[in-house]
Amino acid sequence: MDDRNHQIGDKPRKQTEELNVGRNEGRDASRKADRNVDRDSDKGKETGSPSRMSWNGPHADGYEHSISRKIPGYEQLYEQMDRLLAAILEEQGETSPPRLLVVGAGGGQELVTLGTRHPEWRLTGIDPSAPMREMAQRRIAVHGLAGRISLLPGTVDHLPASDPYDAVTCMLVLHFVQGNQEKLALLKSISEKLKPGMPLFLASINGVADSPPFALQMKAWKRHMLDNGIPLEDWERFEASIGVETDPVDSVELEELLLEAGFEQLSRFFGSFLIEGYFALKRVEP
Repeated sequence: MDDRNHQIGDKPRKQTEELNVGRNEGRDASRKADRNVDRDSDKGKETGSPSRMSWNGPHADGYEHSISRKIPGYEQLYEQMDRLLAAILEEQGETSPPRLLVVGAGGGQELVTLGTRHPEWRLTGIDPSAPMREMAQRRIAVHGLAGRISLLPGTVDHLPASDPYDAVTCMLVLHFVQGNQEKLALLKSISEKLKPGMPLFLASINGVADSPPFALQMKAWKRHMLDNGIPLEDWERFEASIGVETDPVDSVELEELLLEAGFEQLSRFFGSFLIEGYFALKRVEP
């Protein structure tokens, strides 16, 4: 859904008060206006700015080899996701082989991690980007998982809600979704495809992009990337994408969105600079 080579990428109940609704709608409108201004400005720049990113362009090709150098603890993020997911499924007393959905599966990290460790699990990945799906398919084949994993084109909206999954992962995807209403729509669609009481695992860039703490985290993150061999051009492209091609929200907004989408029992399990990992359970309605 995005170009992860040069971008980074793997909760009160409903908001009912008019003030909160107005605040979120106003924030979304402001962000949209700012992004439109940025896009118009970019059209007039012929030199001196990083090239723009596309999930379907050549920037996707190096994702597999660069992402672990960009995110400290990248492998640990998926290790912890796997351990927690296995513990939750065991706690829920699942006896039949669980069915898992990986939203934004391009790159293949979740599919390979879960597929190699749990040969009895049935995995389905979905991603709209052909180059990213091809990358995932190559990794799946290398690990001998081709016969056990389904990899589909499109988005979660294309999947039927009549056959829900035992768990869903959405790692390093949500910050690419523009605006809180679109984020909420994605989370609601995921909830529709998930059994009640079962987990969603989510990781994303979180924070207030124009705040001093965010700027300090970005400064430190830049040092980490450059020290690990990421070209300055790549960092500048990623930095320029914040608030334009990516749309981070802070943890309070994320909690509100998840609760409104039908999730509860939110728990944070990972943090690395601005990237946070959470899991939540789909609410069991009385």
